[in-house]
Amino acid sequence: MKPMERLGVGIGWRPEIADAVERLPGLDWVEVVAENICPGHLPESLVRLRERGVRVVPHGVSLGIGGADRPDPAKLAALGERAVALGAPLVTEHIAFVRTSSPALEAGHLLPVPRTRDALDVLCENVRIAQDALPVPLALENIAALISWPDEELTEGQFLTELVERTGVRLLIDVANLHTNRVNRGEDPAAVLDAIPLEALAYVHVAGGVEKGGVWHDTHAHPVPRVVLDLLAGLRSRVDPPGVLLERDDDFPPEAELAAELTAIRAVSAAPGAEVVREPREEAGTGAGFDAVAGRPGAPASPTEPEVDEAVRTRVGLGQAALLSALVAGTPVPEGFDRRRVRVQARALAAKRADVVAKVAPELREILGGAESYREAFLAYAKGRPMTGGYRRDALDFAEHLLVRDLPADPAARRRLTAWWRERAGVRPTGRVVRWARTLVGRAA
Repeated sequence: MKPMERLGVGIGWRPEIADAVERLPGLDWVEVVAENICPGHLPESLVRLRERGVRVVPHGVSLGIGGADRPDPAKLAALGERAVALGAPLVTEHIAFVRTSSPALEAGHLLPVPRTRDALDVLCENVRIAQDALPVPLALENIAALISWPDEELTEGQFLTELVERTGVRLLIDVANLHTNRVNRGEDPAAVLDAIPLEALAYVHVAGGVEKGGVWHDTHAHPVPRVVLDLLAGLRSRVDPPGVLLERDDDFPPEAELAAELTAIRAVSAAPGAEVVREPREEAGTGAGFDAVAGRPGAPASPTEPEVDEAVRTRVGLGQAALLSALVAGTPVPEGFDRRRVRVQARALAAKRADVVAKVAPELREILGGAESYREAFLAYAKGRPMTGGYRRDALDFAEHLLVRDLPADPAARRRLTAWWRERAGVRPTGRVVRWARTLVGRAA
């Protein structure tokens, strides 16, 4: 595997801090959420950064490459279009599943894949499909998790190592996620770092979080704690990472605080440590390699690995569907899972869903009388209505859910909500008889 192109120290670009990001001293590169930009209409801030020579890397969050289904060709095409539009040296995604097709459910969140042979076979094939479709190399991130799957067959280090050996994919190591999994799942970050092939490292994520009730929440809305910087230092003692990036997604601090966090990260990254390990590794399996210097996919290492049997995908899909249904649809928790942790995760997913819908449809909070009234109404809706599409669709479904029940009670607010829903849905609101029938069906369910 050829050495990764150096990126340096960067920050996650977000519209809320776009001006501050442009002013940050010594910024080498930025990462953008791929789904939040349009290739034909890039934000002016990103255009200016690119003109200054700042690299921009698209980071996907919705591909669900760890799911039982093969990657959606449209989502892969969209990710590739953003890489080309940004002149990116690579694209990144997550080792996670985010949806199931039977039943059709959306998590709205990154969920862990089981570290089993079946799930690894499915993941490896999905990665090769993605590599064949993308115009630039792919790197995958380890995620933070609250839930552990029962009867896992591999450690995190074994799982990641075999994934790299079989596909040639790069790794995006999030040291904050290593800390999260230490607190929530009892996993040793040092053991993971000792086990994985560090020559496959693309870059590193650093982020903040908070501990509540013995659970670490990877919020990306708090300062980076010392314990996460210590993990970065531990990684730096083993390898010189090609890039390190600060993630901040909410509750943005003043510009000076962002600059100070980058300075601390830069100091740790520049500390004396190991150089990149480049010992030859025997290629186990057949994945697609790539030329990381030239920034293009390479020929598959071997064409001999068989396609995954559909029975394997079915087994993986059934397990993922059972878990996701318990999380978002209130079905029984599958046997072997920690029921308390599943309930905590379910509440967190509902809360996140409410927060994101409020961001994509801020008018709803005002129409419903404020943040508290909106949240109470949305969480009641979410208990019986799992998300099956995106957040904008969810906002429309929430509004319709209220209108079907002749809510909100205030006639003026109900008229405003009807107008809001109709303008965006493009259809006439349902009549009273239809609303009455739907209400009866909902109560019967």
